Amino acid sequence: MSRSFEEALINRRSYYAIKNETPISDLEIEHIVHTAVKHVPSAFNSQSARLVLLLGDNHRKLWGIVKDTLKKMLSSEAYAQSEAKIDGCFSCGYGTVLFFEDDSVVKGLQDAFPAYATNFPVWSMHTSAMHQLAVWTMLEDVGLGASLQHYNPIIDEEVAATWNLPASWKLVAQMPFGSPAGEPGPKEFQTLETRVKVFK
Repeated sequence: MSRSFEEALINRRSYYAIKNETPISDLEIEHIVHTAVKHVPSAFNSQSARLVLLLGDNHRKLWGIVKDTLKKMLSSEAYAQSEAKIDGCFSCGYGTVLFFEDDSVVKGLQDAFPAYATNFPVWSMHTSAMHQLAVWTMLEDVGLGASLQHYNPIIDEEVAATWNLPASWKLVAQMPFGSPAGEPGPKEFQTLETRVKVFK
């Protein structure tokens, strides 16, 4: 699918109805992740973003961890609602991208540039957000539907242990994806006049 950057941004949507199918190969999905990690900018060129791509059984294992964690925390009624959402919107997909930021990089920058120390955690989140948008847009552009989820920090320890990830990797977001099985979620826009000011 050949689109301009503007068209790709306009067409990026949240898809909650997804299937365990993909119009592209696993290698092409990996290429999308690699492209984002290599080319998305970061403050002070920190390159603090860390991404984990989960496919197949690993994808399903993640959402099993989410459900097991929630089951211990929620009432039976609340858990049933969460379980239905996870099974019907997330685990039913083809894969999940996990977005992390490496705290050791952030702390290193804080030590190296103490005048900006309080800003580096904020800039780290900016870096992660740019990676999320880039991956999300590229997945949509090849025909995959995705959404952005935040079950951190309640699953952080189990995720790190399951995939033997460094302790310095801080989980920021989860992006389940798959072939769209329905229309994207509704999208409403506030008026631009309330969000943008132009001075000439």
